[in-house]
Amino acid sequence: MRITVLGSGTSQGVPVVACPCAVCHSTDEKDKRLRSSIMIEENDTAVVIDAGPDFRQQMLRQQVKQLDAILITHTHKDHIAGLDDVRSFNYLSQKPMTVYATKKDQQAIMREFFYAFTEQPYPGVPRIQFQDLTETPFKIGSLEIIPLKVMHMRLEVFGFRLKDFAYITDVNHIPDKTMKLLEGVKVIILDALRKEKHLSHFTLDEAIEVARQLKVEQAYFTHISHLMGFHQQVQNELPDNMSLAWDGLIIDL
Repeated sequence: MRITVLGSGTSQGVPVVACPCAVCHSTDEKDKRLRSSIMIEENDTAVVIDAGPDFRQQMLRQQVKQLDAILITHTHKDHIAGLDDVRSFNYLSQKPMTVYATKKDQQAIMREFFYAFTEQPYPGVPRIQFQDLTETPFKIGSLEIIPLKVMHMRLEVFGFRLKDFAYITDVNHIPDKTMKLLEGVKVIILDALRKEKHLSHFTLDEAIEVARQLKVEQAYFTHISHLMGFHQQVQNELPDNMSLAWDGLIIDL
């Protein structure tokens, strides 16, 4: 199984022009972060978790020509705004894109992209086929996926476990039931917005503590605001088995 980090960042924080640490203007490629998303590939199956505003750019950069499904963690705009661009995959595959989302999130997507769900849609609009996302494990091709319910302040969102790997973004609390489902995970990609306290995201210290509790072999932190600071400077502060994620990071399991 191969995991590719398509994006490790977020648009949260002060405007780019006012960035006090100039991370947005860094020459280090690891400081150039698109909105958070990953792609998981195994055998002939490929899925993406979340399709934010940078989805098209991420697909072009990775030269993705085949995509079986998109899993939606939640419907904040930075996680679904790119769904319009599934139309390219509709053209290549000549079928709708399968999108796994909760019933509530399906309704939000239908409101956001209303033109794709009319009785007589205009030719060329994105075609989406929903699959219900619940707490029940499911399979896509050879991939066995366990949904992980977590809290993003008051909002229930989903992370996912696949074998010894887990991906959880946009979270500030992991319930005991979900921590149980995470037992034995070896590699995790986990939300860490910044160093300062935030009402709906883990701080870096909070994410480090979760990784320690789970005794993972390797932790990567994602959904990184530029308020976190420069990649290399923060990296020097982290335990040996923990790292900030970066766009283009590949993990083979």
